[in-house]
Amino acid sequence: MLAGALYRPGDAEIQADQAANKAWLARYNGMLDRSMADRHALLVEHFGAVGESAVIRPPFFCDFGYNIALGAGVFLNFNCVILDVVAVTIGDGTQIGPGVQIYAADHPRDGETRRAGLEFGRPVNIGKNVWIGGAAVILPGVTVGDDAVIGAGSIVTRDVPAGATVMGNPARASR
Repeated sequence: MLAGALYRPGDAEIQADQAANKAWLARYNGMLDRSMADRHALLVEHFGAVGESAVIRPPFFCDFGYNIALGAGVFLNFNCVILDVVAVTIGDGTQIGPGVQIYAADHPRDGETRRAGLEFGRPVNIGKNVWIGGAAVILPGVTVGDDAVIGAGSIVTRDVPAGATVMGNPARASR
């Protein structure tokens, strides 16, 4: 799974990791009234990497947690979802609006392979100082360059160059 190869989501090891993540999510999402320092400590405990002053406002949802790397000063507003079956990296200073969804989980295009219950993932890389507006969706395998802006409600289906502003469905460069 971590290498992006086909895997079965019902595998016992994967199910155990997801159960542990669900328990962590229950703890984290119950901490809305706690200090940012308390929540940051819980992120550090569970994620692959967490930079100084990174903030995620609960509620938050993810598949595993340990595949997520947050840079320093990253901010995710309420109700974000990260499907992290493979690496999801978010660079320093990136700001993510409420309800944003980042999908590294993917499904085979071939119907027979899907019927066999196989899935795979493609890493998502979001650069430094990116702004992602509320309710945007970032699809598997996308790279967003440094200083890019993604408009609210956009569906990002392909890479976004550094410094670009994209919006719409599918997201396209603004003029």
